[in-house]
Amino acid sequence: MKLKEIAERLGCRLLGDPELEIRGVAGIEQAGPQHLTFLSNPKYAPKARKTKAGAMLVSAPIAGLEVAFLVSRNPYYDFARALELFYQPPRPAAGIHPTAVISETAILGPEASVGAYSVIGDGVVIGARAVIHPHVVIYPGVRIGDDFTAHSNVVVREYCQIGHRVTLQNGVVVGGDGFGFAKTEAGTHYKILQSGIVVIEDDVEIQSNSSVDRASIGETRVKRGARIDSLVQIGHGCEVGEDNILCAQVGLAGSTVLGKNVLLAGQVGVSGHLTIHDNVVVYAQSGVGGDVPAGSVISGSPAFEAKQWLRAVTAYPKLPELLKSVRELERKVKQLEQVHSSSTHGNPNT
Repeated sequence: MKLKEIAERLGCRLLGDPELEIRGVAGIEQAGPQHLTFLSNPKYAPKARKTKAGAMLVSAPIAGLEVAFLVSRNPYYDFARALELFYQPPRPAAGIHPTAVISETAILGPEASVGAYSVIGDGVVIGARAVIHPHVVIYPGVRIGDDFTAHSNVVVREYCQIGHRVTLQNGVVVGGDGFGFAKTEAGTHYKILQSGIVVIEDDVEIQSNSSVDRASIGETRVKRGARIDSLVQIGHGCEVGEDNILCAQVGLAGSTVLGKNVLLAGQVGVSGHLTIHDNVVVYAQSGVGGDVPAGSVISGSPAFEAKQWLRAVTAYPKLPELLKSVRELERKVKQLEQVHSSSTHGNPNT
C-alpha cells in the first residue's frame, strides 16, 4: 500500500515520499524499510533515532531522522487503525456446523456462524452476524445483541443479557455463581442461591479466562465500552463503569461499584461494598479498602495518594540506616541525661 493512501485513510499529514510502498506495521526496533512504525511517547525518541522503518507515525516530526512522517494528533490510535489496513482476523463463514446442538426454541439472527460442538440452550435469542466459535456453551434464556463474538470455550450462563458488539475471548465465563455462603450454627457453609444475572452492555470486550459472577439477587453489570483483561475476577453484584480498563489479575469483591473511566492496573485488589468514583487511576498491585474520590491517583496496599506513596517507597530502603541513626541518637541522649543527673546530684548548690 502506498504511503499516500495510508495517510489519506488515517487523515494524517504526510512528510516524505508519497509513493513509498508499505507492506506492514511493526515496532520501532523490529521495523524495516517497508514498515510503518509509531512514536507516541517522547521517552522512546532515542530508539526512534535508530529505527530502520520506512515511515513513522508521530505527533511532530523528529529533526535529523531520515524517514517519512505521518503527523497525527494521536499516533497510538492511528497506529491501531493502520494495523487494520494490513491484517484482519479470519471470520468463519455463516452457517451452523453439523455437530452444534441448538435448541428448537433458540432464535439466531441472520448471518450467524456457529462452530463445531457448540451448544445453545432453550429460549436463547442472538442478534445478527454472531460468530460463535467451537465448544461455546450458551445456557437457556440468554439474550445477546448483534455482532457478538464468542471464542472457543466461552460459557454464558442462564438468563444473562449481553448487548451489541461484545467480544468474549477464550475461556470467559459470564454468569457463573457468585461466591456466597452463610455459616451455620454447626460451623458448616450453606450455599446462598445466586438468583441474579449478569448484564453486559454494548461495546465491551473481555479477555481470556476472566469471570463475571452472577449476583445473589439483582444483577452484576458491566457498562458500555469497558475493557477487561485476562484473568480478571468480577464478584457478584459489582458494577463496572463505562470505559473502564481492568488489567490482568484484577479482583473485585462483591458489590464493588466503579464509576466512569476508572483504570485498575495489574493485580489490583478491591474489597467489597465500596465505590471507586469517576476517573480514578489505581497503580499495579494496590489494595483498595475504602471509597476513592473522583480523579484520585492512588497506589500501595492499603492504597493512598500516589505521590505520597512514591515518597514513602523512596524512604523504605533507607529505614535500616534511619533506625540505626535513631538508636545512636537515643544512646547519646541517655548519656547526656546521665551526665546531667550526676552533676546535679553532686552539686550542693543545686
